[in-house]
Amino acid sequence: MRKECLPSQFFLKPGYVMANQAATLVKTVLGNCVAVTFFDQDNRFGGINQFIFPATKIPENMTPQYGNIGIRALFKMLLEMGANRECLVAQIVGGAECHFFDDSGLGVQNIKTARFILEKLQVPIISEDVGGSMGRKILYHSGTNEMAVFKVDNLSESDWFVPGMDIRYN
Repeated sequence: MRKECLPSQFFLKPGYVMANQAATLVKTVLGNCVAVTFFDQDNRFGGINQFIFPATKIPENMTPQYGNIGIRALFKMLLEMGANRECLVAQIVGGAECHFFDDSGLGVQNIKTARFILEKLQVPIISEDVGGSMGRKILYHSGTNEMAVFKVDNLSESDWFVPGMDIRYN
């Protein structure tokens, strides 16, 4: 009997970046936040980031919580891991108008930032599931670039942090 090799799992919190050459199943939850994935179609690995705010130019705020920083950080990480720039493709998910709190159009701004940065990086967007009024729970497989998106009406605090899922395990 052949034993199947299951990918490691990772829970991605808002404002973080995950890149790995080994196949990883990434779970995350999005309201008005946006997740961007990059995948190297030649080398078969990728990564994902989730940002909360569209952009910043303030040096002390330059963290992956901002789209202009997080997307570029993920791009740079993948290139440093040996990704082929010409074989990278991207997906964008999230950016809902959250009815459970006043977000002042933050989701729409996050979507625009993701598209703008990806255009500047010249990485084609092969898939989008953005906007609307529903939050999303996603599963992303970094070794195949497959993603499952579950739309939800309400997000609870327990959706944002799963005890024991904040670190990698096999």
